[in-house]
Amino acid sequence: MDKLPVYIAKRYLLLLAGLSIMAFGVAFSIKASLGTSPISSVPYVVSLFAPLTVGTATIVMHCVFILLQILILRKNYHPIQLMQLPVAVFFGYLTDFGVWAVRGIHCSTYWQQWIVCLIGILLVAAGVSLEVKAGVVVLAGEGVVLAICKVLPKIKFGYMKVGFDVTLVVIACILSFTFTGHLQGVREGTVAAALLVGLIAKQIGKLLMGWKLEGEPEKEETAG
Repeated sequence: MDKLPVYIAKRYLLLLAGLSIMAFGVAFSIKASLGTSPISSVPYVVSLFAPLTVGTATIVMHCVFILLQILILRKNYHPIQLMQLPVAVFFGYLTDFGVWAVRGIHCSTYWQQWIVCLIGILLVAAGVSLEVKAGVVVLAGEGVVLAICKVLPKIKFGYMKVGFDVTLVVIACILSFTFTGHLQGVREGTVAAALLVGLIAKQIGKLLMGWKLEGEPEKEETAG
């Protein structure tokens, strides 16, 4: 039992590591200028016309997602999910730090943009894998999808996630045309992120399956 607190602490550290890597992935995607990932498309576009940084806009968006979860689940909403709020704040400020950290990277050619974009996709995928491995709390975006799936159990998570991402991209496009006059934040890199992040995260997740955190309880073997 004395190992349990250490195990829980390591799970939270793993979550923070995953969020840090993911935030830098978002920063690389923004730097590539080929379009951000679907979940970051709305905050990025908002940062172009509002007095908000990408990170601050991300925090605001996640607060909206948390509110949506409460409205969707009502009495079935578990207060522990409010842990998504400090996670969102951490992720948002770290995203701004990542954008500042990669400011010295310059892409003078299209292929260089793609290299930076792919680095961003790989980092986001790795961050997602660590977040899942930690198993502590999901980001508010995934929380909304899970909430909808809970009230509409016939819809699979994968299909709902795709629909949710498409909705975010559409919102980003509408905001971009409305407030900047042309399309920004959504390009071929957005499509690449939508297609590759999940696939790469799944492969990394398989590699992490055999990795056990110190103090992790042993799973009981069932007879049969």
